[in-house]
Amino acid sequence: MIISEQKSKEELLLALDGCKRLFLVGCAACATACKSGGEEEVFRMQEWLTSLGCEVTGSLIIEEACHIMRAGRDLRQHRPAVEEADVLLVLACGAGIQSVSSSTDKRVIGGLNSLFLGNIRRFGQYEEKCSLCGDCILNETAGICPVTNCAKGLLNGPCGGMEEGRCEADRDKECAWNEIYQRLKKQGRPGVFARTVPPKNWGKVLKPGRHRIKP
Repeated sequence: MIISEQKSKEELLLALDGCKRLFLVGCAACATACKSGGEEEVFRMQEWLTSLGCEVTGSLIIEEACHIMRAGRDLRQHRPAVEEADVLLVLACGAGIQSVSSSTDKRVIGGLNSLFLGNIRRFGQYEEKCSLCGDCILNETAGICPVTNCAKGLLNGPCGGMEEGRCEADRDKECAWNEIYQRLKKQGRPGVFARTVPPKNWGKVLKPGRHRIKP
């Protein structure tokens, strides 16, 4: 899921300068789970804006704000309230913000910062595990991504700063390469240690990315 957090009130005030009538959009998926853009956060944002003298013409929680067609459909269902607004304030990740902006000619302001693609440790605790590099070697590293979990993104074992299995950059964190080694050892296979991994080919991460599932 995409981990996000709300922009500071100071940053929002700058972005909203001169905007008096707003339509609010939240996301029922990732932003709700992160408590950055769900129903509760949209309601609190409305209270804050009202206290500033702004008028909220309406609000909408899209099931998945990153779904372009769904965002367009839901906005059309709220057309009168959207048309009354000067701007749309979107509490969703960058993908959600762009889905909304592609569905309206109104000015769109993003209320969140997208942080990373995260795994859920437990409620309210998220950890970055994947960098979306487009060239997975997880099959050779026992399911642990060194590109993301190693502070230096090393591809061929730990750096010289590892000490007692701990990361040089953060002594409270276990070295990713030590975790890889220990897990492969338990599985009785050499995995990635059987070869030298060439430099990461970042050219596989095409910008902007596209992917279509073939029938």
